[in-house]
Amino acid sequence: MPIPDFQTLMLPLLQFASDGKEHALRDTQEKLAVEFNLSEEEKSQLLPSGRQPIFYNRVSWAKVYLQQAGLLLSPRRGCFQISEKGRQVLSDHPDRITVKFLETFPEFVEARASSKKEKDKSAERETDNGDHETPEERLEDAYQRIRGGLAPELLNHVKDGTAQFFERLVVELLVRMGYGGSRKEAGQAIGHSGDEGIDGIINEDRLGLDVIYIQAKKWEGTVGRPEIQKFVGALHGKRARKGVFNTTGTFSADAIDYVSRIDPKVVLIDGSQLAELMIDFGLGVTPTVSYEIKRIDTDYFDEV
Repeated sequence: MPIPDFQTLMLPLLQFASDGKEHALRDTQEKLAVEFNLSEEEKSQLLPSGRQPIFYNRVSWAKVYLQQAGLLLSPRRGCFQISEKGRQVLSDHPDRITVKFLETFPEFVEARASSKKEKDKSAERETDNGDHETPEERLEDAYQRIRGGLAPELLNHVKDGTAQFFERLVVELLVRMGYGGSRKEAGQAIGHSGDEGIDGIINEDRLGLDVIYIQAKKWEGTVGRPEIQKFVGALHGKRARKGVFNTTGTFSADAIDYVSRIDPKVVLIDGSQLAELMIDFGLGVTPTVSYEIKRIDTDYFDEV
């Protein structure tokens, strides 16, 4: 089944705490995962940042919101238990607990009022009919939308450059990814081969224990298998074992299938992937705004 949103998790979480005992969040997450019949794959599915499981994030925020409303207490680090107010809520047998429901509690409203902008958005986005994402999910979703608009714009700028510029760009990207030693050393390889379909040679590591042969094609259309075969033939002529074929266009399905079944090892990087890698490694882009998300340092508050 789909991973439940954090509002759907609020009532089951409060019901789980109804025994009045202290519960650790990690144990609770496992119990709720069983209750919602989540598979191992669903439990391990990560946020786009890759730093936290989605289900873990949603259970954590459900607990935070219930605590802000005074329905849960935190008797000690890493644990929670139901409050008397939480018992009263359960005695009314609600069908569902949502952010809109929690807004009937003054404590919750006061906690949310610490950020007026977020409070204004909550009534619009965190209702039964609205968006059910946690704050971190909303932030990451916004990041992905911005990135999704940046990548094609970045690729258009690459396409506007010359073939020589594209060759230099490809080498600089590989250097930023950890190949080729220094930019100066890698730059010396550009355009020096220029034969048999090879545009450049770059060291795989700073010691030069192996080399990577490069092909950089500034194409608008689709690169098919014949072009890849020419490149592979050139690699065989050099007794090379590794190559990277870069294009501003795309690769045909036949070309992709072909490189998956051959030796030497050839990596295909199309225009879309090239733009994504440029963003990842800060090539041709510059940071504008940086947000640092912080969590409580529980070790700081531990008693000696």
